[in-house]
Amino acid sequence: MDWQGWLAMATAGGVLLSLGLTRLQPQVVTLAALALLMTTGVLSGDSALQGFANPGLATVAAMFVVAAGIQASGGSEWIVNHWLGRPGNIRTALARLFTPVVLLSGVLNNTPVVATMIPAVHSWSRKTGLSASRLMIPLSYASILGGTLTLIGTSTNLVVNGQYRALTGGEGFSLFAISGVGLIVAASGLLFMWLFFPRWLPDRQPRQTFANTREFTLEVAVSRNGPLVGKTIEGAGLRHLRRVYLVEIERDGTLLTAVDSGETLRGGDRLVFAGDTQAITDLLGIKGIEASPENGLEGPLQQERAERRLVEAVVSPHCEAIGQAIRDARFRDRYGAVVLAVARNGERIRGNLGTIELEAGDTLLLEARPAFVTRQRYSRDFLLISELDAQPPRHEKAWMAWMILLAVILSAGTGLLSMLNAALIGALLMLATGCCSLAQAERNLDLGVLVTIGASFALGLALEQSGAALFLAANIMDFSGGRPWLMLVLTYLAVSLLTETITNNAAALLMLPVALNLAGSAGLAPEPFLLAIMFAASASFATPLGYQTNLMVYGPGGYRFSDFLRVGIPMNLVAGTSALLAIFWLWPLEAAG
Repeated sequence: MDWQGWLAMATAGGVLLSLGLTRLQPQVVTLAALALLMTTGVLSGDSALQGFANPGLATVAAMFVVAAGIQASGGSEWIVNHWLGRPGNIRTALARLFTPVVLLSGVLNNTPVVATMIPAVHSWSRKTGLSASRLMIPLSYASILGGTLTLIGTSTNLVVNGQYRALTGGEGFSLFAISGVGLIVAASGLLFMWLFFPRWLPDRQPRQTFANTREFTLEVAVSRNGPLVGKTIEGAGLRHLRRVYLVEIERDGTLLTAVDSGETLRGGDRLVFAGDTQAITDLLGIKGIEASPENGLEGPLQQERAERRLVEAVVSPHCEAIGQAIRDARFRDRYGAVVLAVARNGERIRGNLGTIELEAGDTLLLEARPAFVTRQRYSRDFLLISELDAQPPRHEKAWMAWMILLAVILSAGTGLLSMLNAALIGALLMLATGCCSLAQAERNLDLGVLVTIGASFALGLALEQSGAALFLAANIMDFSGGRPWLMLVLTYLAVSLLTETITNNAAALLMLPVALNLAGSAGLAPEPFLLAIMFAASASFATPLGYQTNLMVYGPGGYRFSDFLRVGIPMNLVAGTSALLAIFWLWPLEAAG
């Protein structure tokens, strides 16, 4: 192996370390690797950018739009409302929850499925008296298992299939080719959850983390004839207080939210601060500040006001403020909203609010103007879980959205259209019929995922063309002693471990050329190795960070990291064992003569 191979391996290793150990976004890391491979001549410009023209990537993008049409039309809500009902116990509840989630995730990207189901499951848990902490992890896991049923169930299936066709010129898999293995894996995983999760998951009753706003807000008033009258907030020294910061001003019956530093104070202004309530003595020590005459038993944010929206939002892995303190992130200026409180692992973080460093999965209580919810609906920074001014779904379009999705499935499944053409036509029909707006389609296009996939194609291609994939395959073959079953098991384990630390698409695309070289060198059929990669990349249950749907339910379920380890590691073992046994049974390892 020459220097290009060693550089390709070093680049792949650097990508793995960066994604696993740093806060850098996957698209930034993979694009940097792409630039390095191009500038050093390991890949030509055409080869490096080949991934962005891959049919698998285009199909993923089109299916994002199809999913947006189902979500925006209320199609998935209709199933939820007509199916869940009132179960008598937790096992009946799980059985009712699994059916719509698995079926929807089999034909839609599971992220919008889970996003739609979270508020529905929260409401359902309150009606039935069942704790949300016993339902949210099963919701995420069921969506992951459902995504393994068809080729369009997850983006990973599509991109692995697309890259396989690009590397080998083979036909790849049809829509339902993986369904035999997928049904066995899904049935095993669902049965395992149904039997053991009612005892293993915590039964934490909903702790209204942000219910008592008096725990983190306080109010004072500006003296009518005091020295602060006529000064700006900045000039009065009220913007950069250490333990609290200004949330809103009530003035003559009018509410000013997310106030600017240049706002001029008037006598009698009622000021509401968020943070450490014990700082009230510090505030009253400022000349010109006095106790609020309306500081009664009712909390300062309890009254409903048209000028204000209180929104609970989960911090997305794509949020630009991750890793920064709230004050340093200039949260108010960036988003037009004020952080009132932060919850992590189901518990509100106490202390100096401005110094809290945000992490993916944190739940924020925000005060914002009414337009905030509409703006953030088209942003990737937050996964909104409580929208008080949400745009109602177009329920009259639900039947149309389902008909379009069914047409996509039938046309691709029968071979009438290619997977790419069926997905593109379905996406166009969703827009043309008004099932979703262009803005909703754009928001559903996860550009970070698409860029990561496109750049990861180049990493896999570099490993293939430089001979590094063949080198790694030879070492795996030596370690396995030439036993085909052990080669397949090692391939699955490698992808499974990578998926828990980096994105599942990147893990699959990095291992694909290695697996193809391994199968080719041993004279084995490549299809079982492709299936092992697909299922290992999807079976990410052990941590909340391994799969986006796990992160989405992390805050709403009030979970701790250890909750995922307790149930996720056994789920990884169940899914892995059932997947490998099903592949051995249904897909012979020996290459066809």
